[in-house]
Amino acid sequence: MTATFEAAAARDLAEQEGVPAVLDPAAAEHQVLIERWAERHGVDAARRLAEAEDLADAVAAEITPDNTVDTYAKSWRVWQRFCAASGLPEAEGSRGALVAFVAWMLCEGQQNGKGYAPNSASTHLAAAVVGLRQRGAAVSGDDQAEARAALESLAVKLLQAGERRGRGQAVGADIDGLRAIARACPDTLTGDRDRALVLTGFHYASRSQDPAGLLTGDVTEHPRGLLVDVLTGKTKHSVRTAKIAYADDLEICPVRAWTAYRTRLVAEHGQQWAAPSTPAFVSIDRWGHITGGMVPDSVTRAVKRISARAGVPIAWTGHSLRIGLASVARRAGRDSIAIADQGGWARHSRSMLGYMQREDGWDDNASASLT
Repeated sequence: MTATFEAAAARDLAEQEGVPAVLDPAAAEHQVLIERWAERHGVDAARRLAEAEDLADAVAAEITPDNTVDTYAKSWRVWQRFCAASGLPEAEGSRGALVAFVAWMLCEGQQNGKGYAPNSASTHLAAAVVGLRQRGAAVSGDDQAEARAALESLAVKLLQAGERRGRGQAVGADIDGLRAIARACPDTLTGDRDRALVLTGFHYASRSQDPAGLLTGDVTEHPRGLLVDVLTGKTKHSVRTAKIAYADDLEICPVRAWTAYRTRLVAEHGQQWAAPSTPAFVSIDRWGHITGGMVPDSVTRAVKRISARAGVPIAWTGHSLRIGLASVARRAGRDSIAIADQGGWARHSRSMLGYMQREDGWDDNASASLT
């Protein structure tokens, strides 16, 4: 079989794989790859390699977290609005377009006409570059770096002009707040669930999606406490089994709070809620009816409501429990590696170290005790 025939057969194969006659850049690259394989290995091998590529794409799509997919989709819509407003083509990520995108986001990028906070603009820039590359656009690292440098410089200009954008970092949970919450929870199933949600979530540094993803079978009793299989984390480090020990302070013991909540749930609503496949944390309406499992948004709202009910000075958010574990454990002298393993951070995570710095910044401060 000649190379010319192989190439023609490879084009036929590409058409069978669904590649249109008029190709976008990504599809054209795919066709060239198939033709190269056919010339090297034959049409049958090229077909199998193409099928393997499809499988790899499917696996990548399957393992990408839903919140990452949502972020990419949202950022691509921001990019589309920018292109529509500026008259630029969506499929080109040139140096000038990326820098203009950054400036537009800080100036007027939100749908209400206001500018984004620099952190949000940074997220949209990174995700838009991913979207451009997925669609076959060539975006160089140098061009992206220049856009990011422009973003950082413009952010400094905003600070110099007195603008403070963004909500800032969430307040971290603390022990006094946990006690106030435990005391404020009513003697109802909802109150028991709230207490268990906050106390267990604090001890394994939960994000809002973590308790929402837990099943009853993911939490098992152990002679020394609980084992919590956290399977909804964003990275390989946060897919873990966290150990939660009994607390000396009975009022805020996460193990006893969990046991009381689950015992009451089964007693009031039936043995079916003890099944391993049921949600660990259920949604309960104002009349005490179970409406299903909690979702990340309902966890975030619950933590905010629970902390406000307890009179916590600054209402907690869905991330407060995660921040709190890192900062409180550091204050108590726990090793950073042990904290990282418990909370599912990489052992030198910048975000974890930033939470710890809230405490270290006082004890290790260069100006402390000089006067």
